[in-house]
Amino acid sequence: MTPIEETIVSIADIIDSVVEGPLPLRVEAYDGSAAGPADADYRLRITSERGVSYLATAPGDLGMARAYVTGEMEVDGVHPGDPYALLATMAGIRYRRPPREQAVELARTLGPRGLTPPPPPPQEALPRWRRVAEGVRHSLTRDADAIHRHYDVSNRFYEMVLGPSMTYTCAAYPQRDATLEEAQENKYRLVFDKLGLSAGDRLLDIGCGWGGMVRYAARRGVSVLGVTLSREQAQWGQKALAEEGLADLGEIRHSDYRDVTETGFDAVSSIGLTEHVGVRRYPAYFGFVRDRLRDGGLLLNHCITRPHNGRTETGAFIDRYVFPDGELTGSGRIVTEAQDAGLEVLHEENLREHYALTLAGWCRNLVEHWDECVAEVGEGTARVWGLYMAGSRLGFERNEVQLHQVLATRTGADGTHGLPLRPWWNA
Repeated sequence: MTPIEETIVSIADIIDSVVEGPLPLRVEAYDGSAAGPADADYRLRITSERGVSYLATAPGDLGMARAYVTGEMEVDGVHPGDPYALLATMAGIRYRRPPREQAVELARTLGPRGLTPPPPPPQEALPRWRRVAEGVRHSLTRDADAIHRHYDVSNRFYEMVLGPSMTYTCAAYPQRDATLEEAQENKYRLVFDKLGLSAGDRLLDIGCGWGGMVRYAARRGVSVLGVTLSREQAQWGQKALAEEGLADLGEIRHSDYRDVTETGFDAVSSIGLTEHVGVRRYPAYFGFVRDRLRDGGLLLNHCITRPHNGRTETGAFIDRYVFPDGELTGSGRIVTEAQDAGLEVLHEENLREHYALTLAGWCRNLVEHWDECVAEVGEGTARVWGLYMAGSRLGFERNEVQLHQVLATRTGADGTHGLPLRPWWNA
């Protein structure tokens, strides 16, 4: 018989049939078969028929995530809180479509049950096309549901993963060996300085999270309004403001940013919100910001971007498990939309490598507090976070995603804004 005509009789044979070239890790299956070198650094074990069904019925990152989150696929050699090394190893694997004869034998080997998608883990959201009951994408109700799903996991869980700053956005590392907390403090310092803020100014922080920027600015005498769609974030942040004696300067409002009616702000900070806005809604988003600023007021827009300005939707794993309805585009689109809304773009920079360092720090925290995190949210959810953060770190390192800060101003009708001729902040 020719190789194409050989009968596939084991899970290892199936794996070999769809992988191009040698496997860089060991794969062992419940049927006793194995593929890849026996002395590999990492060992991936498929523990049940259900695990194979997840992989066969949703090829790619979604099927892998389902098997991993449910425990139908176990990994030796890496901690579940930080599977970065495994993902980096797997990034080099190339897949191929098996010839028709092998595909037929694959179907025969798995049988009808194996080719029927098992129920997904409870951590998985519905696919985009089935979220119609939650309203039109990026409507007020659907955005609120998406934010609730991701950010209302557990404040205690976030305290353990994010650290004392409770900051869930890219830090700005003054040097590579800085601590996560030093880098987050430096990020707020950078945003504050770029916005040219001083005591007595008014700042609107949209998508404020647990209020890190609100607290930073209020400590320096700035009057700050922060808004978030997460009720748990708002409660935590308002309590933190009160505990620091900052409640007279800072407010964290449980609200959609679109419901803010106040105007005349000296500055608007948007740190990690634009990913949730929806690219088609950028004109309204930047128009909203423009209308909230006084003439000469500044916007600092800090968000994850792509290295190109094409496809906007996130991959299946991120959409189903991490950021439902999230959309990413390139910095060129961000700049264009800000300009088209009447804002003058003054400066932009890419902090891509800083986000890789930030994610590595969050994974270290998750590993350190693994048992407590599992007790708080369950092992499945903790696995999702380890997988997502480690995979995102790899994506930033490989320039598959970026992080851009764009600084813009509302220029007066006469073309003036009163700002210095050259950058006034310390990078």
